[in-house]
Amino acid sequence: VFLVVSCPCALVLSIPLSFFSGIGNSSKHGILIKGSNYLEALKNVDTVVFDKTGTLTKGVFKVTKVSPVGISEKELIEYAAYAEVNSNHPIAKSIVNYYKESIDLEKITYFEEIAAHGIKVKYNDLHILAGNDKLMSSENILYFKTDDIGTVVYIAVNGAYRGYIVISDEIKEDSKEAIAKLKQIGIKQTVMLTGDNKKVADAVAGELKLDKVYSNLLPDEKVEKIEEIYKGRTEKQKVAFVGDGINDAPVLARADVGIAMGGLGSDAAIEAADVVIMNDEPSQIAKAIAISKKTSRIVWQNIIFALAVKVIVLAATAGGVSNMWEAVFADVGVALIAVLNAMRAM
Repeated sequence: VFLVVSCPCALVLSIPLSFFSGIGNSSKHGILIKGSNYLEALKNVDTVVFDKTGTLTKGVFKVTKVSPVGISEKELIEYAAYAEVNSNHPIAKSIVNYYKESIDLEKITYFEEIAAHGIKVKYNDLHILAGNDKLMSSENILYFKTDDIGTVVYIAVNGAYRGYIVISDEIKEDSKEAIAKLKQIGIKQTVMLTGDNKKVADAVAGELKLDKVYSNLLPDEKVEKIEEIYKGRTEKQKVAFVGDGINDAPVLARADVGIAMGGLGSDAAIEAADVVIMNDEPSQIAKAIAISKKTSRIVWQNIIFALAVKVIVLAATAGGVSNMWEAVFADVGVALIAVLNAMRAM
């Protein structure tokens, strides 16, 4: 009787099955979790850090203003389009789409993309710079900083400032709901890290009611900010980072749980992430955490129920009260009940 009761079938079957059910449930909602350890880690997340472009915003940019200096508007767009045509960045694509003319790639004899700065190209013997204020400053270009709200691309040709283009991005429809849901399920802090300018970042953070926002960040500076967030935290206080770009891969790898946007996200971000949101909806993060917490509750229910019944039957056996029928229930019966309970995670 002791041998039959002490068989660990209930635990061995139900605990992995609970996690498999939780992962399966997540998959049905378009949330791919790469392992039960990440599903378990999600329940302890108390801080969610977001990238902005493509994560909280649509990543679909439109040119909203063209401001040339010393040249025509058409020339400014032409220079910008030739500078950006070889880049995969959503901002670059929006400028190329706005140009609408055919682009002769053979006219581009040099191309260099500088992370979080912009692009250098040589086009028809013209040295063109297209990027943010950091690029203008690093190349010692005398330019006029604009206060327009949006992503600003400054253009310089042969060392002379030639104007700027403003590109605007829209906030995703469910981003506000996503932040509200995270607060409802007990997330203590929501943070946004972005390479965009402070004005745009503050406007987005204000609309979504985020707790903290850090702007004008290079990829390595995002990792530094994550390290700052980790200071003074305990082992159980987990940090999740949500991103979609190739620049987010180091931060996704560093966070306790890296979450990537699977539709718009780059291959590098998806590879580095532990969780992938297939429909790019930030509100699914709260769903993933809720599934994780439910799965954890079911796991602990099974552990406590299985051990409690076995201890009671073992004690009764020691007192000569129970026989083999009770032992069979304590083994097979408890295992079946625990397995059925585990399937509730689905």
